[in-house]
Amino acid sequence: MPNPLISVAALQALQAAPARNIVVIDCSFDLANPAAGREAYHQGHLPGAFYLHLDNELSGPKTGRNGRHPLPDPDAFAARLRALGVNRNTEVVAYDAQGSMYAARLWWMLRWIGHAAVTVLDGGKPAWVKAGLPLEHGAAPEPETPGNLERGESLVATVDAAALLENLNHPTRLVVDARAADRFRGENETLDPVGGHIPGAVNRFFKDNLTPEGQFKPAAELRAELGAVMGQTAPAHAVMQCGSGVTACHNLLALEVAGLEGAALYPGSWSEWCADPARPVATGPAA
Repeated sequence: MPNPLISVAALQALQAAPARNIVVIDCSFDLANPAAGREAYHQGHLPGAFYLHLDNELSGPKTGRNGRHPLPDPDAFAARLRALGVNRNTEVVAYDAQGSMYAARLWWMLRWIGHAAVTVLDGGKPAWVKAGLPLEHGAAPEPETPGNLERGESLVATVDAAALLENLNHPTRLVVDARAADRFRGENETLDPVGGHIPGAVNRFFKDNLTPEGQFKPAAELRAELGAVMGQTAPAHAVMQCGSGVTACHNLLALEVAGLEGAALYPGSWSEWCADPARPVATGPAA
């Protein structure tokens, strides 16, 4: 697989190439203040970038039992991308200002609808600003002529709660939880009504994928660390989850960087799992 990350210098070069078909999307967000990401976008964003909102455009309707950020209708998602001028051959670059935790969601979702030409800006908006590059203000105008992107065959795998319940009785998959260690243990839970984790899961906090500067660690380092988490489990038998199917995509992106492709996403994640009191809950560290 090609590198799913793009550097600031490489993005500059893409934007300077007049024949390149590229769309840049800002995914910045704040779970505690859902309006903050769009406000920050208006205050300053990469030149020509559009904005997609986690709750409104990168998630679908909530029922109270399908998690805090259920996936949207894939055809509606494709239509929203068409409105931004995305074609079948468009190179999409996703970024945010939160260590790529939301950009990774868009990266995964594009591959979910069959669009392989997508990368994440390594280091995001902070790396762009650190390089001394300009920002634009306000909102970039959406094109008058939409793109021609259509939903295609998914390039990623998903599993649902029923499959993970079955996995408890006949374990064939390793579940990897991307939340912070305290929430994994069932402590300091502020986002979901129940603390804990799926029995048998192991923990890999998504922020451990990053350097102190907010960029992804080198591929070899990620391969060693993620390999230690998964042990003898092949990526194709691993399932990434988190609180609501967002930061799990960060671990999926790190696996791709490390050359460990093939893991699945549990989109509903903990917020869906714990919504049904019949599903078992484990607390404390991983067994």
